[in-house]
Amino acid sequence: MTEARAANLTVGELEANYHLYCKALRILVREGKSLVKIQRTVCWDRLETIFHCYPSRYKSPDYLYVLLKREYGDLPNNGSLGTSGSPAPST
Repeated sequence: MTEARAANLTVGELEANYHLYCKALRILVREGKSLVKIQRTVCWDRLETIFHCYPSRYKSPDYLYVLLKREYGDLPNNGSLGTSGSPAPST
């Protein structure tokens, strides 16, 4: 389903706008939107598509979400749970 919605965009276009999708995700997290609401956004969809195309070059949206939540003080640095239920990676 992700690929169908982004079918009109090339991978190059997605990559060129990657920083904008990250910025949109940052704004949504800063505004305190829930993960469920964020997962229904265009930026999340595009970040997922880029990650699935190039998993070794781009971070998953789930990982970016956890990093941003931690940055804004919503998650503790140690022992926090990521969206998959496993401990979040430490930096």
